[in-house]
Amino acid sequence: MKGTWIFYRKEMLEMSRSFKLLWIPIVFAILGIMQPVVSLYMPEILKMSGGVPPEMFSLYEIPSSPEVMIQVLSQYSTLGVLILVLAGMNSVSGERYGGTAELIMVRPISCVSIIISKWLAQSTQLLMAFGIGYTVAFFYTYQMIGAFSWKSAVASFGLYGLWLMLAVTLTLLFSTILRGAAAAFVTLSILALLSLLQGILPTWFTWSPARLTSLAAEAMMGNALPVSTVVVCCLITVGIIIVTLLSSSHLLQRRVLPN
Repeated sequence: MKGTWIFYRKEMLEMSRSFKLLWIPIVFAILGIMQPVVSLYMPEILKMSGGVPPEMFSLYEIPSSPEVMIQVLSQYSTLGVLILVLAGMNSVSGERYGGTAELIMVRPISCVSIIISKWLAQSTQLLMAFGIGYTVAFFYTYQMIGAFSWKSAVASFGLYGLWLMLAVTLTLLFSTILRGAAAAFVTLSILALLSLLQGILPTWFTWSPARLTSLAAEAMMGNALPVSTVVVCCLITVGIIIVTLLSSSHLLQRRVLPN
């Protein structure tokens, strides 16, 4: 446990020195601010662009606060996931191919502790970025668009945060066996495939972790969520995360040195 804490502090120090703890939350905050601002001032933006028929302005309706927050989550589904995956793609492979993995492995610390410390650091970075961005989006939407239920926002935050945590965990897994760019590509491909299958065949993939994104949107709208579906999706996602972490530690033990 002490070794895990020491390596966790090491990971956090590296993140602070590379300014990841600064620029990633800033990007998430900017994404959170942009959506309510754009939604409110879209008619003015269209007027400034020119060439838009006046009839278009009368047809435009400002979306409701829950709809704006769902659009914010949509931004995090694309740019947010991409940023998190790119930020973590070298978490293990960088040390393996950089030559520092051998120095770490000679210390009296298990591969499980190393993986757990890296995962905790990545999760801390995720919670900071997503928490700050989501809070800023909630504040600006509340002030500019209108009030909405904070309980729905909290439920949506939890469900969507679990999906982002799965993305971070998969990135850590593939970083142990692939180079950074390849790890990012495989992770993004798997996440895209899960989302695609859940969108095309929703009745067949109600258990899929990708279902968490639609459940988060339903929670934001204030709809009653099917408890069984929420529990099954959360348990399966948590199970995948645990299995992925164990697999990562096993693969790290077998592939400390690059082939």
